[in-house]
Formats: sequence, C-alpha cells, structure tokens
Amino acid sequence: MKPQVGEMAPDFTAPVVGEGIGEGESVTLSALRGSRVVLVFYPKDDTPGCTTQACELRDGWFDLKGRARVYGVSIDDVKSHGKFIRKFSLPYPLISDPEKAIVEAYGVWVEKSMYGKTFMGTERTTFVIGADGRIEHVLEKVSPKDHLGLLSELLA
Repeated sequence: MKPQVGEMAPDFTAPVVGEGIGEGESVTLSALRGSRVVLVFYPKDDTPGCTTQACELRDGWFDLKGRARVYGVSIDDVKSHGKFIRKFSLPYPLISDPEKAIVEAYGVWVEKSMYGKTFMGTERTTFVIGADGRIEHVLEKVSPKDHLGLLSELLA
C-alpha cells in the first residue's frame, strides 16, 4: 500500500551513486530531514520511458536543484546506475534497491502486464516529502514527458 499525503515517509538506508557521491556510500532518508526530498521511482535504467524521464529531469535540473533533493530509485544495482548516470550525464543521484525493500515500503512494486503477460515491476511514481518527513504529494503513473512539468508545479 502506498503511503498517503500527510503520512510519514517510510525510512530507509540504501546504496546511492551520482552527484559527487563515492562508490559504496549510502543514503538514509531520515538523515535528510530539514530538506524537501523527491523520490522518483522508475522501472529500469536505460529503457526508453525511463531515459526520457531521466533526461527531462536532467534538462530541468537548474530549476529543480534549489527546491528539493531529488533521487531516482530503481531496483537496478549500483553498477547499472553508474553507467546510466554517465551515459546521459544525469546530475542527480540514483538509489539502488535490488532487494526491493524500498519499492515495497512505498507500494510501487506491483503486478504489471505487457503483451498479455503479467509480471512484477516498479510502477512509475514520484513522492514529494516535506522537510518534516511527511508525504506532501504523490504523482502516480505520470507520463515520462509530463513528469518534469508536474513536478516543477508542485515544488513552486
């Protein structure tokens, strides 16, 4: 079940790469209290929709970076994240969740279907978390091309 607006965001500690963060470092959500945090859950590194979304965020980074700490989150490993960041010059860090603990805590590990087959995967969802650690906004099933515009409006 997804956390709802007004609820405390589920805490986690997980490996993170990018934005000057060294290999082997982790991020803990509760340690970021005092700052607004955006968690952008996406299905997979270097796939068409996820690349579109990531590059939209990159291209709008100048506008976003001063308003919140933005993190991409997927079940891909740190090595995959590093390649994705380098390939597309992503200016924000990516959190690795191969054990699926974060995607499950946020209710975005769901049954999906494609071409008549069902499988488990990450639902494209963004959580805006206030400086107090409470969920401010939840963007669900947003088109990768529309994501930046909606996020920018919420952070204004």
